[in-house]
Amino acid sequence: MRKTKNILIGALLLLLAFFMVQPACAQLRFNFGKGSPLRKLQMAELAISNLYVDTVNENKLVEDGIRGMLEKLDPHSSYSPASEAKSLEEGLNGGFDGIGVQFNMLQDTLVVIQTVVKGPSEKVGILPGDRIVAVNDTAIAGVKMDKAEIMRRLRGRRGTVAHLKIIRRGVSHPLTFNVVRDKIPLKTLDAAYMIRPGVGYIRLSSFGMKSDEEVAVALDSLKKQGMKDLIFDLQDNGGGYLQAAVAIAQEFLQPGDLIVYTQGRVSPRQDFNSGQRGRFRDGRLVVLINEFSASAAEIVTGSVQDQDRGTVVGRRSFGKGLVQRPIPFEDGSMMRLTVAHYYTPSGRCIQKPYKKGDLKDYEMDFDNRYKHGELTNVDSIHLDKSHTYYTLRKHRPVYGGGGIMPDVFVPLDTLQYTAYHRKLMMSNVVMDNYLRYVDNSRKALKKHYKTFEAFNSDYTVPDDLIAKIREDGKKQKIEPKDDAELQRTLPYLKLQLKALVARDLWDMNEYFKIMNESNAIVQKGIQVIEGK
Repeated sequence: MRKTKNILIGALLLLLAFFMVQPACAQLRFNFGKGSPLRKLQMAELAISNLYVDTVNENKLVEDGIRGMLEKLDPHSSYSPASEAKSLEEGLNGGFDGIGVQFNMLQDTLVVIQTVVKGPSEKVGILPGDRIVAVNDTAIAGVKMDKAEIMRRLRGRRGTVAHLKIIRRGVSHPLTFNVVRDKIPLKTLDAAYMIRPGVGYIRLSSFGMKSDEEVAVALDSLKKQGMKDLIFDLQDNGGGYLQAAVAIAQEFLQPGDLIVYTQGRVSPRQDFNSGQRGRFRDGRLVVLINEFSASAAEIVTGSVQDQDRGTVVGRRSFGKGLVQRPIPFEDGSMMRLTVAHYYTPSGRCIQKPYKKGDLKDYEMDFDNRYKHGELTNVDSIHLDKSHTYYTLRKHRPVYGGGGIMPDVFVPLDTLQYTAYHRKLMMSNVVMDNYLRYVDNSRKALKKHYKTFEAFNSDYTVPDDLIAKIREDGKKQKIEPKDDAELQRTLPYLKLQLKALVARDLWDMNEYFKIMNESNAIVQKGIQVIEGK
């Protein structure tokens, strides 16, 4: 009995000591007294780990307990084990240590698509099309190694050396490269170019730690190219850091303008206002959103709309108005706990409704929108008029409680992306055949098309590539239901393949230069800028 009591006291002291050294928990109060919930939880864990009939994994037991508690809260509070937490942080922190290549898996072999400009691999002479078959004398090709494991072997601490064995077309013997790993930037800015004379275009995929720097560089570059007006594309942008959203919104708003404010049960109201920076405060501005634009993307959009700075074009956004605080644990795992709501300048919280503990219903929101017709018909959108607010300059009505409704609605084109096309993509038939085609044709294509403009004007997707995709799809029992569906599929499939080839030969700018010409939301944005 005394031993059990000592274990309990020791465990409680360790737990208390742990929280005392965690910066994220410095302001928390703990009650270990008799009858306290924390004491009850700790005693339950001790009882299970020491007395349960079968052996238990104590770490997993605690992790499951944390997940169980969070599942009963809102849909965005979450727990990530160390491996996932590190990956999530890398995606937002602007980079990781590695060799600096973009790659795809062709069957079970890693094929380099591009090398990072001035990165470690480019410096030693690795080229697009090279096949990395071994890392530090361990084969990674032909052994069905998991992609995550391959990435783990390629990445490593800055300054360490990766010994790579490479197979290159036209070279009879394997090549060996010693690549010194370095910091590899992860860009959140997908594209920035002049989409029309005088009209710049910027597309941002997420809000990372360095996104504001990327946007600032893009704005400066576009202004030098004659930009007077801007289309800022936040379609499919799932958000990220609130601070990045605030920094980017400042580029468009006047000094002192309220961008967003946050407030929670124990978190006092905190206002975020625009400062003196502002590279684009005068020209016409259009912000593009869709049903997958969320969180930080909605902060920027909401500030632009509420301050009457620009026009929002697209479809109703996701509706995430909750702020998560990262709580790191000693083993590298992390809990993201919702601590506040955020509110746009007019005072609206755009968080869509949810029931605590009912994640399934929350995740079905997109399907419900589709079934109710609101993605295709503006008259099917029923806004909650009890949450009516007004923009700060023109006093236009805007609504809270369910995402941001654009000023100009663009319906989803259900005919463009067919069920047949979707099945081909999900089965990897399109990507596998595209990779083989580019791998075989890269040199010839680069020799023939000296510039993107020549490629965009003259290149057509070969008929035999389309035939091979259809043939491989048929082998997996993927076929169009009729000739009409096939004819609807082919134009968009060919456009997509052309854009992918352009991305391989040049970069993401060229990919979006092609795809945007058929993107209905982008095209409507251009029309709004041009006053049509």
